[in-house]
Amino acid sequence: MIKVLIIDDEPLARSIVKEYLQDYTQIEVLEECRDGFEGVKAIMQHQPDLIFLDIQMPKINGFEMLELIDRPPSVIFTTAFDEYAIRAFEAHAIDYLLKPFNKERFDKALQKWLAQEANNTGTLFAPALLTTAAQTPLQHSRIVVKSNGKIKIIPLHDIQYLEAADDYVKIHTASGTHLKNKTMQYFEQFLDARQFVRTHRSYMVNIQQVTRLDPYEKENYIAVLHTGLKVPVSKTGYLKLKQVLGI
Repeated sequence: MIKVLIIDDEPLARSIVKEYLQDYTQIEVLEECRDGFEGVKAIMQHQPDLIFLDIQMPKINGFEMLELIDRPPSVIFTTAFDEYAIRAFEAHAIDYLLKPFNKERFDKALQKWLAQEANNTGTLFAPALLTTAAQTPLQHSRIVVKSNGKIKIIPLHDIQYLEAADDYVKIHTASGTHLKNKTMQYFEQFLDARQFVRTHRSYMVNIQQVTRLDPYEKENYIAVLHTGLKVPVSKTGYLKLKQVLGI
């Protein structure tokens, strides 16, 4: 049996997908989830082969949910997202169902996935989409992380600085430090360059937290934050800070 989850905050949308799946006797719907929190939990529990995923959901959206999963299953998006996002899906060879969709369009998407699975040609989900998806306004205001099985939403204004840590980035806030499985390069592209500046190969700072810049050794500096914490600033980083701060 093919294991499937339906993740959508709209009961009608979930019922339509479930109804359309009744023609596929090889598919078993293991669970219906109302939001991304339930979706993460269900994916970890059931390890599904395929999920039907809405994008615009309360709490965390579909893109943010996928970021919290180490190895996402295959995904067919069910979305009312705008035309710009749909072009992004197509560019990354991802199938999607634009609401409201009919049975014919549903069958086409599902048959495409079944054919790829039969030929062992891989998943419909492309992680590269998450970089494109990060351009949505909501995701420019927060970062979602998973820590000890719990999901935490961090507003960007709460971040003091970011620090590279092997395959992760440490997100330092007043309430503690959180790990995100991303690179510094990702955050440099994702975060507003007027608010966050990469001061060093391994550090990025929220300029709202900076109180002063102190000379260090050679042509390097130290950025002193409101909390007294100190963040390294390279020669290149210093030039970036000067430009953003207007000094």
